[in-house]
Amino acid sequence: MRRPAAPQEGSRRSQQGILRAGFAVLEGGGVDALTVAAVAERAGVAVGSIYRHFGDKEGLLYAIQHAFTDMLRAEIAERVSAERLRTFPDPADEVAEAVGAIVDAFRTHEHLLGVFLLLGTRHEAVKTLGSRVSVEGNHRFVEALGHISIAHSDRAAALDFAYRLVYAAVAHRATQGEFLESDRPLPWTELRKQLQAAVIAYLLGAPEGH
Repeated sequence: MRRPAAPQEGSRRSQQGILRAGFAVLEGGGVDALTVAAVAERAGVAVGSIYRHFGDKEGLLYAIQHAFTDMLRAEIAERVSAERLRTFPDPADEVAEAVGAIVDAFRTHEHLLGVFLLLGTRHEAVKTLGSRVSVEGNHRFVEALGHISIAHSDRAAALDFAYRLVYAAVAHRATQGEFLESDRPLPWTELRKQLQAAVIAYLLGAPEGH
């Protein structure tokens, strides 16, 4: 599917209202609850208005995902940049902030991320966009921490693995919840703390082979 064309100013507010309604419907009931009628009712617009702007349910879903991922990109970019991380007093604080930014974004948007991550397992267009945004996040993470001294000879590989570790943990939490693999409580706040500690130890700890 192609991304919908940018709206004219006259319809921009209407489209934004429809997309916000789509967010709410997906968060409340998941993808099965997303119907053109449900979104129209939530947005307070005619069903025909949604078809006119987005074509059909699939076009609406794809537009919602694009709007959501754009928002997610902006939130993470605001916190994860080399310029901002350099303002922290030591490398451990920089790593902790970069990890915390990813965890916080997933926690804030847990329900919508869970919907799109699961939907991507059976919807190729959703998976393709989700993968592209995730890889962009990886590149941002690696670039933002690229100036710190780490205990690995292959800096890029180590930073890539650190990102994968964090991403895997929070994506798993968003899709499967807290207790799939253990009956021991691990709330988001503790998951964040432990991931920060693990990545700091991995990147800044003893050199490989020690």
